[in-house]
Amino acid sequence: MQDETSFFPERLKAAALAVESLLTSLFGPTVQEDEIARPMQLLDAMRHGVLNGGKRLRPFLVAESTALLGGNADAGLRIGAALECVHCYSLVHDDLPAMDDDDMRRGQPTVHIAFDEATAILAGDSLLTFAFDIIAAPQTPLSDRQKTALVLALARAAGHGGMAGGQALDLAAERKAPDEAGIVTLQAMKTGALIRFACEAGAIIADAGAEDRRRMRAFGEKIGLAFQLADDLLDLTADAEAMGKATGKDAARGKGTLVALHGQPWAERQLEKLVADAEALLSPYGARSAVLAETARFIANRRS
Repeated sequence: MQDETSFFPERLKAAALAVESLLTSLFGPTVQEDEIARPMQLLDAMRHGVLNGGKRLRPFLVAESTALLGGNADAGLRIGAALECVHCYSLVHDDLPAMDDDDMRRGQPTVHIAFDEATAILAGDSLLTFAFDIIAAPQTPLSDRQKTALVLALARAAGHGGMAGGQALDLAAERKAPDEAGIVTLQAMKTGALIRFACEAGAIIADAGAEDRRRMRAFGEKIGLAFQLADDLLDLTADAEAMGKATGKDAARGKGTLVALHGQPWAERQLEKLVADAEALLSPYGARSAVLAETARFIANRRS
């Protein structure tokens, strides 16, 4: 019998197609109840920021953590779509001239280049807001208690105490490089918080106990650290064509990273440790966690 992890690329692709299909439907032109209108240019800009490829890793983590703990798959798909809206909003705003000033994202013009800066700002605002619409909507098959828990967890992960706060620290790092503890905090907020939410969300969707939720949250923290460490390595070693965006920008702007502090060999050893720690957190689930364990390895060893 073929090992379950050998199906990992197919499962990742299938999950991406499923969430893209749902997002395409959600961003249709039909005005929904209590909406007044859907301005076409704004909707097109939102689609450009979301339906432009990508691995859809965060929705995949929601789906797989939900499946591991026996949660509702349709709910997992919708929460994954909501999370992807938050992630893509952050990219739209991150690419703006006042932030990282990028012209390309996933091999395509960024939203402010394809449209204009004002439309890009509004598209990001709309994507962030729509994420909570998706969670709270009657079509999401969860109790009000679960929806409230997900809204709170995502708001904390995305806001000033999470991703947005991490972006603020990242901008400040261009003026004064943080120490190692500061870099770890910055990265845990800017990148790790949404990945942590993706894993913890599965426990909320499955209405799992406190220990499962703690364990999945910790797993998300480990792979979130691995994701950022791998990203810093790629920024140093990969070319722009492979990444679909500019590389080498952290060094050019003098931003401190753990790779810059400790070097590539240390980073590679640290990635191995983070994967081992992540796998240990999954060990109580046995073979059922094989796909999530493979996801941890994929994150650490990715090439784009």
